[in-house]
Amino acid sequence: MIIIMQTQATPEQIQSVEEEIQRIGFRPFMNPGVERKVIAVLGGLDAKKADLVEHFYSFPGVERVDLISHLWKLASREYHPDDTIVMIGDVKVGGNALTIAAGPCSVESESQLLGIAQSVKESGASLLRGGAFKPRTSPYAFQGLGEEALKILAKAREATGLPVVTEVMDTTDVALVERYADIMQIGARNMQNYSLLKRVGQTKTPILLKRGQGCTIKDLLMSAEYIIAEGNPDVILCERGITTFEDSTRNTTDINAVPVLKHWTHLPVVLDPSHATGDWRYVESVAKASVAAGADGLLIEVHNDPKRALSDGPQSLRPEQFEELMSKLRRVATAIDRTV
Repeated sequence: MIIIMQTQATPEQIQSVEEEIQRIGFRPFMNPGVERKVIAVLGGLDAKKADLVEHFYSFPGVERVDLISHLWKLASREYHPDDTIVMIGDVKVGGNALTIAAGPCSVESESQLLGIAQSVKESGASLLRGGAFKPRTSPYAFQGLGEEALKILAKAREATGLPVVTEVMDTTDVALVERYADIMQIGARNMQNYSLLKRVGQTKTPILLKRGQGCTIKDLLMSAEYIIAEGNPDVILCERGITTFEDSTRNTTDINAVPVLKHWTHLPVVLDPSHATGDWRYVESVAKASVAAGADGLLIEVHNDPKRALSDGPQSLRPEQFEELMSKLRRVATAIDRTV
């Protein structure tokens, strides 16, 4: 349920509504992103829904009371009708301009990352991605350099000005990663790690939330709800392919997810064509399709020597391939009245 206050509602009237929400056993959550004050009533609303609607209508300063049909309250467009734009320094995720994050799957060395970071920036990327902690299917595969990689990412940001996107895997690592990262990524394998979602929700760092391989769009939105409900509204949703019966690519790109999410939620939506396909040959096509479908940005893996990459080399573009892709993405964006 949401309570929409009148534009001229006084702070005292808003406080009175919030106090009443708490008195009857629910939690008020103020929408921070719109001019008109909208208060979400969080908690289990069962048979009392109709009575509660009538009850809050009587409060001074209340314009209307609406029931939200979705389980995801704070992530819903019913609660927040305008698109959310997440700010990372001067970089916007959401809005008319597309945001491209590029870089290697894993940080392997300082020279490797600095070279790639400079290259992708020159090609038009506005965010640098790179893994410090790597969840791998095999326990014997390269797991990342940990804090050493975070320090290298910080050096690359200082050298290029590109904000950093990197994954956090455990609640015990959140404080460490937060010191270095501009965006903390929740990977597909951790999308339903609710302890981790709650923990990052208590930070003020923007969160990139990837859809799990076997999870529905509704599951993704409920995971976003966990983060927002803890107080962090800066959530970016990422479609990165799901597991289906089809095995010709690493995953199946759910292009449908882009317009569905844009319809159901106000949060920005990006797509990761590298993980979705698992093959550099298909990254360009899926990236262009994603932009045409309405994605707010892309995550693209770029490596200077994919054959020797310590993780996910087969899906990585070379810097010159990324530069060519950016040129094509600009033409697609222009066709739909957007910019890169």
